[in-house]
Amino acid sequence: MQAPDPAFPLTLYGSSISYFTGKLENYLRVKGIPYRLQALTSRRHAPRVRAMTGSTQMPAVEFADGRWMSDSTPIIQWFETTYPDPVVTPVDPLQRFFSLLLEDYADEWLWRPAMHYRWYYEEGARFASCHLANEVGDGIPVPAFLKRWSITRRQRHGYTAGDGIVPAQVPGVEAIYRRNLQHLQAIFATRPFLLGAKPSLADIGFSGPIFRHFALDPVPAEIMRQQAPAVYEWAARLWNTRLEGHPGSLLSGIPGDWGPILDEIGTHYLPYLCANVEAVAAGHKRFDVEIGGVQYRGARWSRYRVWCLQQLRKHYTALPATEQEAAQSLLRRHGCWEPLWRHPELPIGPDVCSRLPFRVDEKMIDIYS
Repeated sequence: MQAPDPAFPLTLYGSSISYFTGKLENYLRVKGIPYRLQALTSRRHAPRVRAMTGSTQMPAVEFADGRWMSDSTPIIQWFETTYPDPVVTPVDPLQRFFSLLLEDYADEWLWRPAMHYRWYYEEGARFASCHLANEVGDGIPVPAFLKRWSITRRQRHGYTAGDGIVPAQVPGVEAIYRRNLQHLQAIFATRPFLLGAKPSLADIGFSGPIFRHFALDPVPAEIMRQQAPAVYEWAARLWNTRLEGHPGSLLSGIPGDWGPILDEIGTHYLPYLCANVEAVAAGHKRFDVEIGGVQYRGARWSRYRVWCLQQLRKHYTALPATEQEAAQSLLRRHGCWEPLWRHPELPIGPDVCSRLPFRVDEKMIDIYS
């Protein structure tokens, strides 16, 4: 990609061990978009990022010409429209829809086991808290051990025990990761990327949980090395691949070996989105739900994930009629169709998140309690 001035290079505010920062970095590298990574430090950068985007969530992007963006998925969609060459999102409508579905699943469901492995085990929490204390906590005038303690407490309160993962359900949450490793190992043992010989949006989506969590954090990384070496290899391959001039091509249609992943989406992720919709509609900021045999107690509601479900529906209805029929058939086969449309009305306004990626809607920022 030939990046025109004055917009480039980008400054990418985030963390070098951040889930969504890593996802966006993989996209920018594959696309050939020049950027520099800047740690989103709490004292120096966070106030400015909040003022310009409405949130301090990672990652945030600052253009050289002064524009700002936030939220990795809308950022990628904006780049794919504004700078389409080389294209990462599949041109084929059916492949595009299912790639967006896999991206959403990786973003919003694999987040759960990724955060669990990082913060539940002491070796993971020690690694991540030390890194973040030095990186994003740089300049905070308190002892390093207090920074590490505060970070660990916040993350466990917000994203593991504080998001419904009680100790008895740990094996079930970890099984999500192991099953996905098995599914992905079967794919990458036969071809280099999810849709064929070159990377696509589906690969970018899975890079979020895998690149900066599962393949990096001590406990899940060792499991991956032992049980799914092809996945470990894929993470490095994606990071090292540029699409410009790449000789590879995509497969036709939706590969049959995506089936087990689609089963996971139909059995786990979409039912969870439905339970979250019910909680938001009822005004319950905490809810209990059993998903795939795992009982989550006191899970936090997420208004943003209501928007995610709304977006999946929009992506489906945007398909041409013939592709809608094919998509529906595949969604039904894997148990995805019914939960996708279980709730005819969603508790969300039509204009919510309409300013993304240039501004985060404050009504969608979920504060855990």
